Amino acid sequence: MIKTIIWENEQLVILNQNKLPEEVIYEPCNSVHEVAEAIKTLKVRGAPLIGVTAAFGLALGVTQYEGPFENFHQYYTSIREELAATRPTAVNLFWALQRMDGVYHKNSHKSPAELGRQMLDEAQAMYEEDINTNKMIGEHGAQLLDKPSRVLTICNAGALATCGYGTALGVIRTAYKQNKIIQVWACETRPVLQGARLTVWELMQDKIPVKLITDNMAGYIMQLDQVDAVIVGADRIAANGDTANKIGTYTLAVLAKYHHIPFYVAAPQSTIDRSLASGQDIPIEERAAEEVRSIRGVSVTVKDVEVFNPAFDVTDNSLITGIITEKKVLRPPFEHSLRL
Repeated sequence: MIKTIIWENEQLVILNQNKLPEEVIYEPCNSVHEVAEAIKTLKVRGAPLIGVTAAFGLALGVTQYEGPFENFHQYYTSIREELAATRPTAVNLFWALQRMDGVYHKNSHKSPAELGRQMLDEAQAMYEEDINTNKMIGEHGAQLLDKPSRVLTICNAGALATCGYGTALGVIRTAYKQNKIIQVWACETRPVLQGARLTVWELMQDKIPVKLITDNMAGYIMQLDQVDAVIVGADRIAANGDTANKIGTYTLAVLAKYHHIPFYVAAPQSTIDRSLASGQDIPIEERAAEEVRSIRGVSVTVKDVEVFNPAFDVTDNSLITGIITEKKVLRPPFEHSLRL
């Protein structure tokens, strides 16, 4: 299994996903600032993994505190805010930090060293839970494929986006073991190419048949009757089932609806944000223009052209066939099934 993050020698070691697929490089993060930068610069990415990485980062910061006890709360608040500011769309980040807050408030009378150890235990528990959660998502999702299928996906919702196994790719992994996968179509996922760089690499590591397409080929592949299901991940799911995921997901959902292809979202329950009534309330991160102006450092356009670069879009719940969680597959009406 691919290791995305490792806690060892009192530091967090991350797989730098910006180097994939050319190089497999693990880098140590020795401070909260380095963890925050790793999340912000996409060295670590994927909603579930972002959350657990932030949890380890917060624990790391607590263990490193050496100031007077009366200043500790202010310090804790500042490092928490630094981590919370990294990626605004992925709700798993805030879910993880809130869970760590629970440990902090329960043990705030203890020394930072003692508290840090307990927070590390909590982060490790979250890490192990995430792997088990993904495997359950895989089990539930694989049951939706009643024949050997050709599945289309976008971005990377695999082991690289989690602590292991994956959400959308977790479904594909389990289904492949059950001889239900003929072909995976991987959209390249501009502008940062998570599909081309990460999903393809990950599936080929597991010898799962995959073909790479550019994002604008998806409609034609569907028109050729070469797609049996679309399975994607999620960064935030509103209370009505509206789902934010990598930019381009909404386009796939519209195309799937037109071609009568089931469209599934695979995500842990921690991705569900019941505080937001609909997708209109989901904050959408806009990233640097240079991500669009260049590919892997090579310019592809006029250097000073204006760019709009939202990292995510929102898929309306009416376009979603089902939401695959670790508990069960949720069906419309999602206002009801998500509430239950």
